[in-house]
Amino acid sequence: MRGYLSGLAVSVATLALTAPAAAETLQGALAKAYQNNPTLTAARANQRATDETVPIQRAAGLPSANLTATYNENVLIPPGQFVNTLRTLNSNAQLQVPIYNGGSVRNGIRAADRRVQAGAEQLRGVESSVFSQVVAAYNDVLRDEAVAELNRANVRQLEVNLQATRDRFEVGDLTRTDVAQSEARLSLARGDLRTAEANLIGSRERYIQLVGEVPIDLAAPPQLPNLPESPEQAVAVALRENPDLAAASRNREATKFDVAVARASRLPTLSAFGQAQRNDNFGSVQANIPINIPNQQTSAALGLQANIPIFQGGRPSAQVRQAQARQSQAVEQVIETERNVVQQARAAFASWRAAQDVIRAAQTAVDANTLSLEGVRAENGVGNRTIIEVLNAEQELLNARVQLVTARRNAYVAAFSLLAAMGQAEARDLNLEGVVLYDPAVNYERVRDRIWDFESPADPTAQASRTVDTPAQNPETTRAPQ
Repeated sequence: MRGYLSGLAVSVATLALTAPAAAETLQGALAKAYQNNPTLTAARANQRATDETVPIQRAAGLPSANLTATYNENVLIPPGQFVNTLRTLNSNAQLQVPIYNGGSVRNGIRAADRRVQAGAEQLRGVESSVFSQVVAAYNDVLRDEAVAELNRANVRQLEVNLQATRDRFEVGDLTRTDVAQSEARLSLARGDLRTAEANLIGSRERYIQLVGEVPIDLAAPPQLPNLPESPEQAVAVALRENPDLAAASRNREATKFDVAVARASRLPTLSAFGQAQRNDNFGSVQANIPINIPNQQTSAALGLQANIPIFQGGRPSAQVRQAQARQSQAVEQVIETERNVVQQARAAFASWRAAQDVIRAAQTAVDANTLSLEGVRAENGVGNRTIIEVLNAEQELLNARVQLVTARRNAYVAAFSLLAAMGQAEARDLNLEGVVLYDPAVNYERVRDRIWDFESPADPTAQASRTVDTPAQNPETTRAPQ
C-alpha cells in the first residue's frame, strides 16, 4: 500500500513539466507547506523537546558531582573567647554514584523511549493532517474560481437576456411581466455572484494561511491512483499504517513502564559516595592560650549508602494505583483511536465513492440541461416557450455545472482523506521534489547520549514563513467555466 501515492508523485511531476512555468502544482503547494507551515515546524520542535526526556531520565542513573564553598568573615567577635577565628573558607566536594534504584531509572528510560516513538508517529499524523488541509484548500480555490466564473458568465447572459426582453417589450412582443421576471433573475444572479466571490476570497486566504504564498494559476490536480477497492481493504491498511493508532500503542507501552517506576519507590536503593573537605582560616586564628591550630585542614571519605523504605504513609501504593489507572486509560485510548480510524477510513471511502457517483450524475445533468436550454431558447423564438421557462432552464444548467465542480472537489478531497486515514498521505509517500525530508530520528540520536552540562545551543529562530506581507486577495480570475 506504500505505493498508493507513488503514482501521484509521477503524475504531478509530469504535470509540472507540461504546465506553464508560472502555474502552481499541487506538489509544489505541498512542498511549500512542508517547509514553511508553522503547524509542522512547531510539531517538529515539540518532538525535539520530547527527545530530551530520554537523557533527562538517564541522568538519574549517572554519577553526580558538586562542589560547595563557604567563606565566613567574623565581623563581630564576643569578648571572653579563648580562640577566635577571624575568617574561614570551607570547601566540600561530593561524588554520588547510583548503584541500584529498584529499576526506576531503567524503566523511566524505557517509558521515555516509547514516548519518543509515539511523538514520531504523532508528527506523521500532523504531516498528514496539514497535507489534507492543503489539498482541500488547493481544490477549494479551484472550485471557487470555477463557481465565480460560472456566476459571472450567468450574470452576463442574464444582462443580455434582459436587454433582449426590453427590446421585445418595446415592440409589443413581450409583456411587462416578462421584463420584471428577467430583472428579478438578474438581481438574484448578481447576489449569487457576490457570494461566490466572497467564498473565493476566503478560499485564497485559507490557502495562504496553509501554504504561505498566494495561489497563482493553480494547475488541475492529478488523479490519485491505486485507491482501495473496498472499505475492508482500506481499514486493513489503516489499522497497520495509521499514525494516530501507532502513537496510541506506543503511549500504552510507555504507561506499562510507568507502573514499574512507581513500584520501584518501595524498593531499597544503594549508592556509593566520595567526599572531600578542606577548611582554611588564612592564619587568622587569635588565641589567648598556647594552642597549635593549623591554617588548613583536609579530610576525605568513601562509602556506601543504602536506603531501605519501611513506611511512607501509603504514597508508593497510591503512585502505583495512579500509574495503573493511567495505563488503563491508555489501553482504552488505543481502542478509541482504533474506532476513530475505522470510522474515518469507512466514511472517507463512502464519501469518495458517493462523490464519484455525484460526478457522473452531475455530468449527465449538465449534458441534459445544455440540450434542454438550447431547445427552450429555440422554442421561445417561435413563441412556444415563455421567458420564465428560458430563465429556469438557464438556472438549472448553472446549478448542474456548480454541482459538477463541487463534486469533483469533494471526490478529490475525500480520496486524499481516505489515503490519510490509511497512513499513506505523508511526505515520505509523496516524494516531494526539492525537499529534504525531516527525520526526527536524527535529533534523537544526536541528543540521547549527551551528558555534558554546559552545552549552549543558539537561540531558536522562526522556521515558518509569515504571511503578513501578502496582499489581500480579490475575486478576479481568468479561468474559463467548466
